[in-house]
Formats: sequence, C-alpha cells, structure tokens
Amino acid sequence: MYPSTSQKYRLLEMVALCGEFPADQLTRLIPSPSYGEKLITELKAQKLLRTHYRDHLRGYRLTGRAKQMLLAQNPERFRDFLTGNTETNQVRSEVTRRLRLYQKAETYLTLLSAGIPFFADQKPDIFREGREAGILSMGNLPLFYSSREFKHIGPEATKIRNSRSMGVLLAPHCAYALYNTGDHVLKWEYRTEVRLNAFLQHYLQDFPYTGHPKVRAILTGKDMDTAYQLLTSTGGYKKSLFVADTSYEHFHYLPNTTEGETLLKLLVRPRLMKQLDQLLLSDLGSRQPNLPIDHDGVDASGNPAVLAYDFDLHRINRFNTGLNVYGRKGVMICFDFQIPCLKRYLTADIRFSSIDLSKFRKGFLHEP
Repeated sequence: MYPSTSQKYRLLEMVALCGEFPADQLTRLIPSPSYGEKLITELKAQKLLRTHYRDHLRGYRLTGRAKQMLLAQNPERFRDFLTGNTETNQVRSEVTRRLRLYQKAETYLTLLSAGIPFFADQKPDIFREGREAGILSMGNLPLFYSSREFKHIGPEATKIRNSRSMGVLLAPHCAYALYNTGDHVLKWEYRTEVRLNAFLQHYLQDFPYTGHPKVRAILTGKDMDTAYQLLTSTGGYKKSLFVADTSYEHFHYLPNTTEGETLLKLLVRPRLMKQLDQLLLSDLGSRQPNLPIDHDGVDASGNPAVLAYDFDLHRINRFNTGLNVYGRKGVMICFDFQIPCLKRYLTADIRFSSIDLSKFRKGFLHEP
C-alpha cells in the first residue's frame, strides 16, 4: 500500500474516480512529464495499472489488484467507484463512454487543483434519505457532490436523471450546477435542467443554506474556443444543443486548464471575489442609476464598465447588446486569457481592461 499523500496513490485514486484516466491529462496531475512517465512505468510493472489504447484514445485503467488494494485501504472513498456494475468499475470500450469518463477526469482535476473536496470520506453524505440536519455548515464549503450521489435520496432523483450535469458544487453564497461541455456544444434539454434547478433549490433549502439558495451554472470545457461556441450557439438545427436560456440566471464558463482552476478558486470564494471587485472598481466612478445598461461603474469619460472576469455568458451578452442598442462605448474588465474569445464575439465598441493572470496569482492569491 502507498501513503495517501504519495504521487502514486494520487494517480491511482484519480483513475479509480473516472474509470479510465486520459493520458493527455497526466501533466495536470503530475507537472513533470518525465516523472509522470516514470510513475506509470513503475505502476505497470507492479501490475496496478494498464494502458488502454483504442480508436486513437489512450488512457490508463486499474487492474483488479489495484482495485482490491484501494478498497482495502479506504473502502468509504472507493466503494461507489470500484464495486458493482458502475461505469467506473466495468469500463466499456465505446468511444462515447470513454470520452464521458475523460470529461469527468478533466473536471475532477480542475476541482482538485482548486482545492475543492469531492471524495465521499471528505464530506457529509447529505444526499440520502433520512439525512440529519446540522451535519453540514457554511464553514465546510466549498464541496462537490456528483450526480451519482443524487441517486442516494431515492425515487425523487428520477425527476432529474436525464440532466447533463456532473453534479452540484456547494459554495458559501450559492450552489453551482456543474457541467462539462468538452470541445463542443453539449446536448441540452431545457425542461430537464429547469427541473434540476428547482430540485436543488428545494432540496438544499435551509440545509445548508438559509431559505432557497441561489443556483447558478458553471460550464467547463476544453479551452476558450469552446466558450466562443457556447456564446454563439442557437441550439442547433433540432434545438437539442446548449443555448444560454433561462434555466439558470447565470452561466459561468471556465476551461479545464490552469487558467480555469484559478477562476474556479474565485467563483467558490465570495469574500475573495468581493475584495477583487473592490480593487478593480477603485479607479472607476460609481454606477449610474439612470444608465439603461447593466454595469458596475463608469470610466473617466462616463462610459459604462462591467466586471466580466467571472465569464457570465448572460451578462456578457446583455452588456454587448445594451451598448449596441444605445450606441454607447464600454469597458470590459477581464483576465488576459479571456480577451481573444471576447474580441471574437463582441460587436460593440468595447475597450478591454486586462487582468494579468500571472501577476494576479502571485500578488492576489500569493501563489508561486
């Protein structure tokens, strides 16, 4: 057995979590490519890991020996993933199934890097019949619960079984329904996602939130090119694909990359966002109540400015539309990695105020 803090253990537990771990994501877990390959070679030699290559997809799967070892070491953490006829235990070879597992791995890596717990032994089991109030407090958040865990509550979960959501991310100020759209526009059924929104508001009311919680959506994807696809999507020919509709009041997008990990750290920490907002707005004038455009402040020339670093699809679109309708110039404040996508999408006369991501990490988050 390996210590739970070792790199080998972390790799094995991520493979267990998603069923098949995509080889091209290894450097997100182990930054050094040479060291990562060394660990893979050693785990294969110990008959704990094997490579599955088919249809131009290369991934890593656990051996039976590895499953037994992990279950013996931490049964609470791995029972749901490594027992029974689950897709992570009985991994199929169809491309669509494997890609779904790969998307899980991508998003779980983003959650892991953002410091958000998601394993069963790291959090109280709130999605079960007969749950006890008081086992979860705001001090425990953020936490992530997968859509698989919804099934523990019984028949009520059948109402949302067709949702495309990966699960719910509980933050102190709101609950986020979490989606992974990959490198394309995901399939979308408006009524199903509305039911998920309503379910979360009802189920989480007064526990852990006070009253009905605000529910937002976070869409994760491959990169910022995917964000452009989502911004311009009209639902496809049969209206079966994603469109930024009214199922959620806010749709935030972040890529499953190091840039997206930083943005997620902000989205689940409202106090940190408030500090950043105050800093970014310190050089601007206050909001103008008579200005019929959604904005956060005005620049020296009286042009409306909006904070768009949280990449809320609805708000970005409203700001762009408002400027066009009223023939105004505007200012958009966002991270540098978001600007190319926004320039490609926006049609209004907008000046960008860029947040240098590297400097932000060092100066604001105090990361190396």
